[in-house]
Amino acid sequence: MRTYIEPFLGSAAVFFYLRPARAVLGDTNRELIDTYEAVRDDWRGVWRRLKEHQQRHSTEYYYRMRRCACRSRAARAARFIYLNRTCFNGLYRVNSSGEFNVPKGTKETVVFADDDFGHIAELLQACELRCVDFSELVARATRGDFVYVDPPYTVLHNNNSFLKYNERIFSWEDQVRLAECLHQARARGAALLISNADHPGIRELYSGFESVFAVRRSSVLAADSAKRGRTTELVVTNIERAVADVGNGD
Repeated sequence: MRTYIEPFLGSAAVFFYLRPARAVLGDTNRELIDTYEAVRDDWRGVWRRLKEHQQRHSTEYYYRMRRCACRSRAARAARFIYLNRTCFNGLYRVNSSGEFNVPKGTKETVVFADDDFGHIAELLQACELRCVDFSELVARATRGDFVYVDPPYTVLHNNNSFLKYNERIFSWEDQVRLAECLHQARARGAALLISNADHPGIRELYSGFESVFAVRRSSVLAADSAKRGRTTELVVTNIERAVADVGNGD
């Protein structure tokens, strides 16, 4: 792998699992990218403030911090992580004024025993972090690069109850635009792994890819417990073909 590229960063779980030597990570969420940069550059400052949040955590404190505007980058990052860990279902949602408005959840743990911000900061040192539209990062992918794509789902599939909300932040037109970008990256020889809603419209967007299949997973985010259970997601990839082409020198 020459460069790992992830245009919808979120928790960066795949990046931290693979630990690539070189990566370009992006998202349109400015707070998210600022948080990763703060951890990379001053993880001790973020960690110290996060432990303070743990000590003070309560319902009243949560809503006070939700209204708070922190000054330093480390303080803003610690607030972002604190709210994410204690809000309802770990959601990120803002109102029309751009203010975070997710209610407090049931989880009370702010600092975990296996937190290792120092190691996270070390892994992020070799990364380029960008707050940009996905198209800018996908356009950089070429032969030898690996692109992991997990966009917001904007079509109803199985028991997806976040269709209305997601459609506001990532429309069907964005899905079409994303598919076009990924087809172009595929033509340039990049290896792609894409996860998306298991829906006929999505399958049609990625027709022509070497592998398109559904995988089963647990659905745990629905507020109504009756809507939780097993669901399916679509996986699209050309990895075997891309790796073979690199190996053959094509």
